[in-house]
Amino acid sequence: MLESLWVAGFGLILGFAMLIPAADRFVAGGAAIAGIYKISPLVVGLVIIGFGTSAPEMLVSAIAAWDGKPELAIGNAIGSNISNIALVLGAAALVAPLTVQSSVLRRELPIPLIAMLIALVLLLDGVLSRQEGILLLAGFVLLIYGTVQLALRQKSRAGADPMESGYADAIPVGITTGKAIMLTLTGLAWLLVSARMLEWSAVQVAHAWGMSDLVIGLTVVSVGTGLPELATAISAARKGEHEMVIGNVVGSNTFNILAVMGIAGTIHPGGFGPEVLSRDFPVMVGLTLALFVMAYGFRGSDGCINRLEGAILLAAFVGYMGWLLHIEGLI
Repeated sequence: MLESLWVAGFGLILGFAMLIPAADRFVAGGAAIAGIYKISPLVVGLVIIGFGTSAPEMLVSAIAAWDGKPELAIGNAIGSNISNIALVLGAAALVAPLTVQSSVLRRELPIPLIAMLIALVLLLDGVLSRQEGILLLAGFVLLIYGTVQLALRQKSRAGADPMESGYADAIPVGITTGKAIMLTLTGLAWLLVSARMLEWSAVQVAHAWGMSDLVIGLTVVSVGTGLPELATAISAARKGEHEMVIGNVVGSNTFNILAVMGIAGTIHPGGFGPEVLSRDFPVMVGLTLALFVMAYGFRGSDGCINRLEGAILLAAFVGYMGWLLHIEGLI
């Protein structure tokens, strides 16, 4: 028993370590292909980078659902959204206050909240059915289409949006088509391996500690799959690419609700514990509302997440994680 736990613990660390470079390769390859074909930087940022940073959550949840653990997949989606706002944006705001000047980002800010409210209506009966999963995935496809149309309309207007210039810097240059395709494929393969290793190891370790599948998804797995967002956010904050930091979180959180939960419901429909709606969903919605209020900017002023607000977000993350571990009897 002890030997298998050590193996699972090593697999957990290795899965985390592989996840960030795998996501980086996947995003870099996709962005390079888009750059070669002169696709708008906004499309690259809002769709390709947003999809890439959510790829770990999608793959881990798909594997968890396939293994008959839909609560882990649902917990991963909700926990990742909580981590993205409270941990990722909180840490990035401590590095540098995040100012929002982008009109595109202001239009994007309400979208994750709308997606959450739609998901809430579907989940009120305590079951995520296959039909509801397919409906969420259809919403994901419509979101991608709408995002591309928004980016193309923005490109036709005079003057670059601050968000566009930030994403333009993130597109690799001087990479051949063959190398870009190879980066994308190897990144995806690496993601699949690391996601599988992470899901299996997290379940083994957490079950040895007596944690439920839901709490495993809300804590260990969601924090692990959120590492690419955290690394990207801190790096972008240091470079002053504030809109890119918040834009990645907004896109990733929307993708988590529509795609990650949609995949879970489609692969393995089923019920979940009432605490999802009474405890975890309200925390996610509350943090999303806080993000909207801080970042939108009212009466013509720029939105901003300052260092104090970043510290409050981080404190909320620590408090929520501690709350979950206390409920599980671990602290």
